[in-house]
Amino acid sequence: MKKLRDLQWGDTMAMRTEDFTYHLPEHLIARRPMEPRDACRLLVMSRNGGARRHFRFRDLPSLVAPGDLLVFNDTRVIPARLFVRKPTGGRRELFFLEKADTAAWKALVRPGRGVAAGTVLAVEEEPSIRLRVVAVLSDGCRLVQTEAAEKRGGAAVESIIERYGHTPLPPYIDRDDDPSDREAYQTIYARMPGAVAAPTAGLHFTDALMEELGRRGVGLSYLTLHVGPGTFRPVKVDNPADHPMHEERFSIPPDTVDRIEKTRAGGGRIVAVGTTVVRVLEHCHAAGGRLLPQEGTTRLMILPPWRFGLVDGLITNFHLPKSTLLMLVSAFAGRELLLDAYREAIAESYRFYSYGDAMFIV
Repeated sequence: MKKLRDLQWGDTMAMRTEDFTYHLPEHLIARRPMEPRDACRLLVMSRNGGARRHFRFRDLPSLVAPGDLLVFNDTRVIPARLFVRKPTGGRRELFFLEKADTAAWKALVRPGRGVAAGTVLAVEEEPSIRLRVVAVLSDGCRLVQTEAAEKRGGAAVESIIERYGHTPLPPYIDRDDDPSDREAYQTIYARMPGAVAAPTAGLHFTDALMEELGRRGVGLSYLTLHVGPGTFRPVKVDNPADHPMHEERFSIPPDTVDRIEKTRAGGGRIVAVGTTVVRVLEHCHAAGGRLLPQEGTTRLMILPPWRFGLVDGLITNFHLPKSTLLMLVSAFAGRELLLDAYREAIAESYRFYSYGDAMFIV
């Protein structure tokens, strides 16, 4: 009997992580966002092959049709990095992942040595504010809460993060964050706090572009997936099907489900704005065949030859070699077609990764 993984992914025995790689000149990694957002470039390609076309992102309304539906991820990036000092003066970074209960948060500590349960950590920018490690978890993360949380009227961890935290820029941007990143590394429609990485395909949208899409009869709908640090975890195993996929929390509301059903019934296309939206829609579809409003978590890893049940088009950025995101997009576009498009984008000096240019795959 075939395993569930095989039923979902098909024959992956011959697949290798090395099949999802390419060479990117370092100067094409975007370390600053494009201004204005919709001035970035947009490579349009068909899953059926044929010539690729080059546009600016602001041209998107001319590339979709009335009756199509764009689905966005409205998660909001929290300023998850907080610098603290041990009583001995040693500097540490807390990388907050998620709220564990009413007072405590789960956090990575970098470096973790010497930070045991009971350790008190002072916020570097305001040493009078102190946090206490209340537990060390089996995965090496810590549960952290404010010392004041033990007293009536104590400040919440989230208020400290919001005031003193730093934007969790991806490691390949290779610079310290600055105040402008608080807005730049956030979609204009972000409203549900909880992500530690941005759903970057959405960074290119402006208010004017959204209004133009609406005027042209294109639907706009939202779901939430809180992007976790595992999105940057490299695939280190030879067969990507053996990669331990990270878990992320999601929510899809009734209104979005209703609009998706009406769009499909009317012959319109469902266009996912980003791989995070693809994961939620395909997870929900694969779980029961029928899309229902729900909240939950997903560990879905999409590899070729995945049969997509809900997504007709994909807007996405250019992704890291050997990454789960590149593998997902390869499953949608076809690996060889996609890598050929990447080679063309490199030849045309497109900007890559989170602050880079975009693709529209139909």
